[in-house]
Amino acid sequence: MSRPPAPLPLWPIGPERGLPLAGIAGARFSEALGADGQLIAAADLAPDLQGRLSARRPDLCGLPLDRPRIMGILNVTPDSFSDGGDHARRADALARARALVAEGAEILDIGGESTRPGAQAVPVAEEIARVVPLVAELRAAGLSTPISVDTRKAEVARAALAEGADMVNDVSALGYDPDLAHVVAEAGVPLCLMHAKGSPAEMQDAPRYSDVTAEVWDMLEARIRAAQAAGIDRAKLLVDPGIGFGKDLQHNLTLLRALPVYHGFGLPLLLGVSRKRFIGTIADVAAPKDRVPGSVAVALAAAQQGVHVLRVHDVSDTRQALRLHRAMMGQDE
Repeated sequence: MSRPPAPLPLWPIGPERGLPLAGIAGARFSEALGADGQLIAAADLAPDLQGRLSARRPDLCGLPLDRPRIMGILNVTPDSFSDGGDHARRADALARARALVAEGAEILDIGGESTRPGAQAVPVAEEIARVVPLVAELRAAGLSTPISVDTRKAEVARAALAEGADMVNDVSALGYDPDLAHVVAEAGVPLCLMHAKGSPAEMQDAPRYSDVTAEVWDMLEARIRAAQAAGIDRAKLLVDPGIGFGKDLQHNLTLLRALPVYHGFGLPLLLGVSRKRFIGTIADVAAPKDRVPGSVAVALAAAQQGVHVLRVHDVSDTRQALRLHRAMMGQDE
């Protein structure tokens, strides 16, 4: 197992210090922490690694990734961990989609299958019935906001893309349905590859790692290669370390502290931590909907580390916090 040095983010008053961090405006790094624990000056890193850690990422669905973008979660399921059943009716889902956009969501992530711990797979036809007509109605109503379809299944993705979805967010990183890679390659749309250890039904049954940061890196590196081998353009890929998917509390915290490592892929980094169990455990908050302050705190820490896309339930709160964060750091809007 191996991973590149992790850049140490720096937010200077002026632009002259260090190198840009993952193309995020105002974010820079002057040193990197090597695998041996020694600090390396950014200027002394190999040129190809410098480039991967520094370069601006390609636009995502027309959105420049020069600042963190907000992906609003819209679950049209009866059993998602936080909002299951809230938007299962079409009218409720349409209203929620419009509300998320009004609050500042720059991408909508629509999912018709819960992947919470213990969840069982949903039949393809049922998932299509939950997701695809909603995508079609949103587009027919003139919604222009990019839509991501949160699915592991090729047929669901194909149908949603045909109705106007713009990208695919696959929590299995192409490991569940081998045909999904071909659907994405043919459509030429962005694809997020997320790390998960095990299936949702059993992933939280005592997950173990010898080095969680390195093992997540190795799996994502292998899935990136698999996606490229299937004909998907590397420039269309995003990666997500999969917080809460086959990880315990300490695994999650280790990964959140190590987020800059994953800039070594030279790809946009997506993070979904909103309302998750580890936040409730640390903050002693049982109800997922009461975990908004903790979710925003983690989102801000992720933004400080150069995360490009924040997948959240609470768009307005996250947007407000990010605007203040950018202002305090002296970044342009």
